[in-house]
Amino acid sequence: MVPISPTNTPKVSLVIPTLNEADNLPLLAEKIPEIVDEIVVVDGRSVDDTIEVARRLWPTALILLERRAGKGRALASGFDAATGDIIVMIDADDSMNPLEINSFVRLLRDGADFVKGSRYLDHGGSSDLTRIRSFGNQALTKTVNLLFGTSYTDLCYGYNAFWRHCLPCLDVDCAGFEVETLMNIRVAKAGLRVAEAPSFESHRAFGESNLNAISDGLRIAGTIIRESTGRTRTMTDADRRAADENNLGRRWDDTQATNNGSTDRDAHAPLRRTA
Repeated sequence: MVPISPTNTPKVSLVIPTLNEADNLPLLAEKIPEIVDEIVVVDGRSVDDTIEVARRLWPTALILLERRAGKGRALASGFDAATGDIIVMIDADDSMNPLEINSFVRLLRDGADFVKGSRYLDHGGSSDLTRIRSFGNQALTKTVNLLFGTSYTDLCYGYNAFWRHCLPCLDVDCAGFEVETLMNIRVAKAGLRVAEAPSFESHRAFGESNLNAISDGLRIAGTIIRESTGRTRTMTDADRRAADENNLGRRWDDTQATNNGSTDRDAHAPLRRTA
């Protein structure tokens, strides 16, 4: 890990959904900054050595075994298990730069409730985004901005960070890659303060993506339609005041609970203002 963590900072949990990422995890691990206090790996029934590699790289990590298929379900389980004040989600394929976590956390500490990475801001970009995927993403982004009054630049990107008080508003209840769209819409509907941060997406180092531009694009479109007619879970003024006091006025120390040993567990065992 890179030694850049300041003292007296909120506890940061990093949630990493995995599926056959044994070759990519070491590349990801070497760039994770020390600002990350807790790592939660949620594995979706990998058939390679992903779990063994994760144990070796992060002896104190919490490792969840997710029986149900899909990135959305994996993230929901990881969010439930994370104990940090700030929760960051990142892909396991080494396409996202973990060092960007520092800028995400900085925006959260400056007053944002939710920070989303964007490949379309200055200093962001992608060497992996195809023309078809980029066209679809921009079309879906414009649709969400029109329907929900947001000014997002990148809807379908899964590098996000948020304070844990956002979890009830997120209420992640979807299965697949539509999870990023679901989260981005729900934080907007809840009236949370959203900031975008520039992010650069690289090619995955090893293996092939499970994303299908057509089928997953249709799932995302369906999510947008459902969310446009669904109920809204909002934060009250009292909730916001309490969150402000918690986020910006709290004194952080080392007495908070931590996971002191690697644990494998079945997940189901008994400020660029944009919204």
